[in-house]
Amino acid sequence: MKPSAESLAQAAKAASGKGLPPVHLWDPPFCGNLDMEIRRDGTWFYEGTPIGRPGLVKLFSSILKRQGDSYFLVTPVEKVGIRVEDAPFVAVDFEVDGDGQDQVLTFVTHVGDIAAAGPDHPIRVVRDPETGEPSPYVLVRANLEALIDRKSFYRLVELGVHADHQGTSWFGLWSAGHFFPVIPSAELP
Repeated sequence: MKPSAESLAQAAKAASGKGLPPVHLWDPPFCGNLDMEIRRDGTWFYEGTPIGRPGLVKLFSSILKRQGDSYFLVTPVEKVGIRVEDAPFVAVDFEVDGDGQDQVLTFVTHVGDIAAAGPDHPIRVVRDPETGEPSPYVLVRANLEALIDRKSFYRLVELGVHADHQGTSWFGLWSAGHFFPVIPSAELP
């Protein structure tokens, strides 16, 4: 029998206790796919209908796991596949502490995850091959990224500097002593 969203939510709530459940330790049997999708804007859908309860979305996000290019909701006893249009989370804001190479950029997602960019939480930017439009991401937890929203990316660009990266000048960002390249300096107007 395929699990329902309700049974997964109950199992997740029971397993979570305090903090995030240890989904990286769980490898239950695959029980099939669930008609659930996370859209690029961070909206979760179940059977084609948006999930309007933020608490339920946060609960589901706590049992999300990525393996390869596939995403699953997992509990200690079951694993179901879901679709993710882009990244499962959206970074909706960030704070800056310090400046220059010592600054730390701390992001918050739409489900309340917090990640300070650095070696364990890198920032990467993918550019659309046709339009050149950037899509910036930050690793939030265990192979799960957040798409950095447009307003936050514009604010990040204001903090950008030119620095040497692998022998080439890049425009990018410093956080926790680590440089994250955004675009080659030569490609800027």
